Amino acid sequence: MASALEFRNVSLTYRSAGRSPVDAVRAISLAVDDGEFVAVVGPSGCGKSSLLKLALGLQTKSDGVIRIDGKDVERPRPDVGVVFQSPVLLPWRTVLQNVLFPADILHLPREQATRNATDLLALAGLQGFEQKYPYELSGGMQQRVGIVRALVHDPRVLLMDEPFAALDALTREAMSLELQRIWMARRKTIVFVTHNISEAVLLADRIVVMSARPGRIIADLANPASRPRDIQFLSQPFAAALSGQIREHLTRAFAMQAPGIATS
Repeated sequence: MASALEFRNVSLTYRSAGRSPVDAVRAISLAVDDGEFVAVVGPSGCGKSSLLKLALGLQTKSDGVIRIDGKDVERPRPDVGVVFQSPVLLPWRTVLQNVLFPADILHLPREQATRNATDLLALAGLQGFEQKYPYELSGGMQQRVGIVRALVHDPRVLLMDEPFAALDALTREAMSLELQRIWMARRKTIVFVTHNISEAVLLADRIVVMSARPGRIIADLANPASRPRDIQFLSQPFAAALSGQIREHLTRAFAMQAPGIATS
């Protein structure tokens, strides 16, 4: 059976007139199974976000193959959802209208999409906020709306690019637990980019560690710990040991990091 998302020997080189080519990622091979939660960590500038853009079809690979459900990714696809660091909500639309935005773009049946949006908002703890506007919500609530919006069209794969990075520490912890709860209810295939080791260990079934640019996979670590996991799980011996392994790999990656590299 085909993986939900597969990178096979994928490389990306940025080329611009008058400048030397820049290798962003090199020879990436990664298979993500259906319903699996994979976190990707690595130094700034190592190509983590580039990988998500490639999977989204927003960036054209230089070499290799990218497939979703066994089909080549050639352009943006309707069966992929994405959550960015900022929720990017439209201020003139209510919460429900923001969530329904992908359904509007894809011309999905309105009644069914509205039912799905309402169910997801309730799952995310946002029941009763459907008619509120973004400015009336906290940062964490806005990001929850962003997650619900990414799920409303029932995507095959959900890509998340440091979705909690702009939140304070306590809100970030709460959002991680919220995301775990939503994932356990819906079991979407998730690729989650983060700089936060604890976040990766708390959430992921596997943690993929990338090298300095050009980004390569230098470790692929399993996390078979049972769920649900709480914040106290991070202090348990297994979680602490796994965090230590990730940190060791990252330390080596940072040691190879050339100065002055732009962020990922």
